[in-house]
Amino acid sequence: HFSRTSALHIRGFEPSRPADASGWGSADILSQRVPAFVESVLQSKHKLELGFSLNDAAHVVATIEQLIYDFEGSVLEKVYRQQHKPLTRSLSSQGVEQLLESYMVHWLLGDDEEGIRLLLGNRSLIESTVPHWDQVVAFTKGLIRELDYKRRHLPNEALAAASARPGHNALAAKYSFEDVHGLVGGITRSFASFWESECVSMKSTLVAMDTHSTGRVPLSKFYSSALDTEWRFGESESYLRDLGALDETSWRGKQVVIPNYIQAASNCIVSSQHYLVCCANDCEGLLEEIENKVGAPTAEPSEILAIVGNMSSQTTLDDDSSPHMEGSLTRQLEQIAMAHGGRVALHGRLFAQWLHYVFPRECPFP
Repeated sequence: HFSRTSALHIRGFEPSRPADASGWGSADILSQRVPAFVESVLQSKHKLELGFSLNDAAHVVATIEQLIYDFEGSVLEKVYRQQHKPLTRSLSSQGVEQLLESYMVHWLLGDDEEGIRLLLGNRSLIESTVPHWDQVVAFTKGLIRELDYKRRHLPNEALAAASARPGHNALAAKYSFEDVHGLVGGITRSFASFWESECVSMKSTLVAMDTHSTGRVPLSKFYSSALDTEWRFGESESYLRDLGALDETSWRGKQVVIPNYIQAASNCIVSSQHYLVCCANDCEGLLEEIENKVGAPTAEPSEILAIVGNMSSQTTLDDDSSPHMEGSLTRQLEQIAMAHGGRVALHGRLFAQWLHYVFPRECPFP
């Protein structure tokens, strides 16, 4: 849900979580903030004996959303205090712009208090340290303008979103703490879309090195690119292995798995205490299309083959051909179904593996 809507990786649910990290520990958001919830639900006999219902999943999502909201509020309160702004005072547009600039530094740097102090004390240092800082600032100003537009032209929608109050003068550009809190929530939800061009650029570089169209880049080529032109691609071999982004089974030698690498924590734009803002997972759109057309958690191989056969990965504008599934890929899907009563579970590990081989540049290997 969070990955598909906002490209958020929730601590404890990360796709790049190390393979040996089983169970729930101190790093995940739920164990940190609501340990009783984890103990009573996620580690209960209910999970082992009955599994999770849709209602259970909805409760988990709602709990995490509230925790994220509270976290954003605590960071925002800290920025208010640093700028000596009372929480009860309404701010002007200029005041909110200054506040959001400071908030972005806190949000992007996370727990690096020394780094935050240095950047906030030297604006030129921010511009040289944070990539595309001028665009980041323009992004936050755009959210303020969007709020103003809703207040003036869509007052009912603004009231429903609690970004305006009954009797509020839409022409008076004043913003309460709750208004600004709503703005920073919008930052969390939409920042990945704003940053998407960086992710596309990184993927294009990797795809250009994938001469066999396997969704893999030879490790030697990966590192030589870092030496020649790219400031990225500098992770150690052991770190790539821990992230599940290193394929060591091929006769071609060690290779970096493109979609796994793109989803790795090292490529996430924001790393907060409770979540990471990462590049969008291209496989989510493909899986969503299959889910919508099947309309059930399982499907027969023939139905899946018919749907996927009419899909395209569209890795590039020039590459919109449908996948070739004749032969081994068809047999693999049929074997998955044979082991599960003739149907394939769309959210199972085996189907995720199969999707990876059908769309090797889009779908991570689980």
